Amino acid sequence: MGRLTDTIKHLIIINVLFFLAVKAFGYNLFNNLAIWFPLNDNFKVWQVFTHIFMHHQTFYLHIIMNMLGLWMFGTPLEQMWGRNKFLFFYFSAGIGAVVLPWIWDFYEFNSIVDQLVSLGYEKNQILKTLNEGKYNIGWEKDLPQDKFLSLVRVFNTAGVGASGAIMGLVAAFGLYFPNAKMALIFLPIPIAAKYFIPAFLLYETLSGIFQWPSIFGINVNNFAHVSGAIVGAIIAWYWKKNQFKF
Repeated sequence: MGRLTDTIKHLIIINVLFFLAVKAFGYNLFNNLAIWFPLNDNFKVWQVFTHIFMHHQTFYLHIIMNMLGLWMFGTPLEQMWGRNKFLFFYFSAGIGAVVLPWIWDFYEFNSIVDQLVSLGYEKNQILKTLNEGKYNIGWEKDLPQDKFLSLVRVFNTAGVGASGAIMGLVAAFGLYFPNAKMALIFLPIPIAAKYFIPAFLLYETLSGIFQWPSIFGINVNNFAHVSGAIVGAIIAWYWKKNQFKF
């Protein structure tokens, strides 16, 4: 952690501008910049990139924590890698943050749709009905309530991915600075990054699997955090392993 570099400063400005723009222009802009389930008509290819700069719109601590993390974890990494390498890493982790959520969501969505198809519904009609914002009352009768709610949630939830990119930085920081104490960041007790970060990612993974509620009372895509961290860890590990090779 150190002085605010130009790259980190510009990324923070872009994030804040995205946040303020959505505040000013409303949810039509949000729907175009956040990332949707790919089978939803709201999904656009550019959302794979723009979601990296999106934050929760009513929980202001979300953008504050993300920007603090960008500064704290990103600064030493950019100073070590340089601007271009850092930007490649940041966007790779942010884009990679959609991988696990999409795998999980497609598995969950398709398993429910297949159940409806086996009951005589047509898949194309199911997608058409969902995209029209309608819900066939027959589905509620033929599906357990939790399955019906999961179907609707997966299809209609827009994701904001700034945290996924930050988690990539956190993972890389842990690889390069394993003995750094993180007491002032997360806990009152000093814990080395090499212990804290794996424990934190394990918690995120279990939270995603078992649907544990967020301590902040907002919807959190834990798999996006884990996915961004995994992509970040892979890139950082490869660079660290090969840093002395020509």
